Amino acid sequence: MRKIILGLILSVFSLHAFAQIMPAPDREEGDGPYDRLIIRGVTLIDGTGAPPVGPVDIVVEKNRITRIQTVGYPGLPISEGRRPKADENTQVLDLEGHYLLPGFVDMHGHIGGTGQGTPAEYVYKLWMAHGVTTIRDPSAGNGLNWVLNEKNRSLSNQITAPRILAYTSFGQGAENPITTADQAKAWVNENKAKGADGIKFFGAKPEVMQAAISENKRIGLRSAMHHQQLDVARWNVLHSARAGLTSMEHWYGLPEALFEDRTIQDFRLDYNYQNEQHRFAEAGKLWKQAAKPYSEHWNKVMNELLELDFTLDPTFNIYEANRDLMRARRAEWHDAYTLPSLWRFYSPSRQSHGSYWFDWTTEEELLWKENYRLWMTFVNEYKNRGGRVTTGSDSGFIYQLYGFAYIRELELLREAGFHPLEVIRSATMYGAEALGMEKEIGTVEVGKLADFVILEENPLQNLKVLYGTGAIRIDENNQPIRVGGVKYTVKDGVVYDAKQLLADVKEIVDQHKARENARITQPGLDW
Repeated sequence: MRKIILGLILSVFSLHAFAQIMPAPDREEGDGPYDRLIIRGVTLIDGTGAPPVGPVDIVVEKNRITRIQTVGYPGLPISEGRRPKADENTQVLDLEGHYLLPGFVDMHGHIGGTGQGTPAEYVYKLWMAHGVTTIRDPSAGNGLNWVLNEKNRSLSNQITAPRILAYTSFGQGAENPITTADQAKAWVNENKAKGADGIKFFGAKPEVMQAAISENKRIGLRSAMHHQQLDVARWNVLHSARAGLTSMEHWYGLPEALFEDRTIQDFRLDYNYQNEQHRFAEAGKLWKQAAKPYSEHWNKVMNELLELDFTLDPTFNIYEANRDLMRARRAEWHDAYTLPSLWRFYSPSRQSHGSYWFDWTTEEELLWKENYRLWMTFVNEYKNRGGRVTTGSDSGFIYQLYGFAYIRELELLREAGFHPLEVIRSATMYGAEALGMEKEIGTVEVGKLADFVILEENPLQNLKVLYGTGAIRIDENNQPIRVGGVKYTVKDGVVYDAKQLLADVKEIVDQHKARENARITQPGLDW
């Protein structure tokens, strides 16, 4: 409690005095890692795509899985003789009937920002409360040194936070714009020397992109790219993948690679990229301009990306307000868990990124519904042909809240056609592979780090049980109740009470509301 209050006070000061948000306070939550921990009686969903199996006992020593033991059959008493033995130095969690999954990987996890007024503690606890144990920070928006410091504190479990990978924005920290291939290569090597885990690209002239991406791959770092419209006419996703880019964010650059009867998006003639209503409304028409699903050119582009072992990180959730603004804006968690400053950032504005809601129409929502259908068709078929699709949220924009938006992304992969086991695999094993961390995280296997999501409900039957607010049922008295929510998040062998983390977030929000005399209201209304 003391740390939360102190963090609130300091975060207000930091918003005015520093470029970065307030770092997380030292960890007070979580138990462990233990010399030896046994988690007993769970049903295991291991992340590989294998079906659930249980009951099993899982043994963790320090922060490594050392044994996974099947201990019986559903509906029958546990076979005590098959169980790993516990001594006086063993911590035991008896969780018979619970479900255990690998920790989730969020491939697009911005750690808040001064514009949103989101202290790191708030962001981290929302992620951890939803089982996210690893995030890739694409563009290191709080500064590379800040992110690396938080990364190291998380690795040593000094803070309550997911594991962090820092992907700097290309050119970040350069004294002058990068305009030549030699400058690009030099910056890429400096970036690695500073400790970055990879690079996020947005666009540059082709010779610079070619040099930077290929050099980054040569020195062993990974990469992501948001192919922004300002550069995509001369450099689409095929150019990037051929140069050595390892993953793409969102979908920009992919429809452009699928063009057959044009080379440039059919922009409205008064288009201005700085007008985000232009930018996002026109983007809703883009997939209709691409080759038809399963056509010769559509298949050709997909097959080349597959051959290049390219990763798609679609972030379906971040654009969902485009197809149903009221649904995203009225999500039930906003009332309790969205900071007033973040709510103001979401609200209609010509300045805040992703806040272009001053004249969003039924017609635009209909265009985006069709956009999603075509986009999801490509992503699902990419998965069906063996392609790697990962799970990222891009939270903090467009009414998408950290943690909650990640679970919504799982639901949207399901909508796209993924089996629930394929959804979990994208959230775990495929995320680890895309980060080059498959030997350490992503699946529940002996020798890997102890990162787990544990809950009382079966998430395969209903992904909604992973939301912090749970899923709705009716009890024996015909009264609505809530079930689910992650019960424990285990990261590096440290066991966190996920529901308490969410309660901490609510307290942070309540204190901000009380201090600012603020409440959640709808745009243009006072209620």
